[in-house]
Amino acid sequence: MAWWSRTGGLEQEPKKSVPKGIWTKCEKCAATIYDADLEANLKVCLSCGHHFRMGTDERLQMLADEGSWVEHDRSLESVDPLGFRVDSKKYTDQLKATTKKTGPGDAYRAGTATVGGLPVELGAFVFEFMGGSMGSVVGEKITRQFERAVAHRRPAVVMCASGGARMQEGVLSLMQMAKTSAARARLRDVRVPYVSILLHPTTGGVAASIAMLGDVIIAEPDALIGFAGPRVIEQTIRQQLPPGFQRSEFLLEHGMVDMVVTRPKLKATLERVLRWFAAPAAPAVAPDEPEVDELAITRSADDDLP
Repeated sequence: MAWWSRTGGLEQEPKKSVPKGIWTKCEKCAATIYDADLEANLKVCLSCGHHFRMGTDERLQMLADEGSWVEHDRSLESVDPLGFRVDSKKYTDQLKATTKKTGPGDAYRAGTATVGGLPVELGAFVFEFMGGSMGSVVGEKITRQFERAVAHRRPAVVMCASGGARMQEGVLSLMQMAKTSAARARLRDVRVPYVSILLHPTTGGVAASIAMLGDVIIAEPDALIGFAGPRVIEQTIRQQLPPGFQRSEFLLEHGMVDMVVTRPKLKATLERVLRWFAAPAAPAVAPDEPEVDELAITRSADDDLP
């Protein structure tokens, strides 16, 4: 008998597979990251700083002070005014299936919260719900959020992540661009600040309206921000676009956004921005002390000049 055998040989231990939910491979640098470390770093790669996708609930918890979030208008639901269907699939069936998967509230969530102790009207697009597309319900919820901000003189904060207007609602979805922009204008009229936070991706009608109308516009690193996609633009103008086109850093360089902030520093930055807008307390005047008319003093001083 030969001293070796094709069927025999040394015993081998079975290969052990890594259980799912333990390690994650970075999409950018291919580093293997322990999931617990990734969650602790707000889903930002510890090696290259790549920002992974983050759920809407996680984003709201990240910005709002613990226990301060109170949601409004959760019961609003989309309808099918056009009887829209694609390949025999009804829009109403699509809405039911998506709602079952992501929960009620359509593609936008809005509520009242505090950020660093400062009260705000906080809202976020739900990208998990049909790509965060803006239909009639989304436009209505944003408008109501701005109206509450006006009524209570609270800053409005919106986290934008959307593929644009919802084609299943036709021109009604496009009207939400004008509706939300008009509601935003009322904030400006009463001098209530509005902060827009642009996430990956922010495109289409949302980018062309409410996303780019903030008093301060903050973007996450390497987020895709623009109206039409780069591929569509290249095919239209028949030219190659520059590197990094429509990314956060490119827009910052060209003055379209005010700052690019990494996710772990986002809450502290937002709190600092909100304190910029906070009105300083007026100095108290004693009851018996007359108020000084600075304009009268200036005029009397000018009268003494030769």
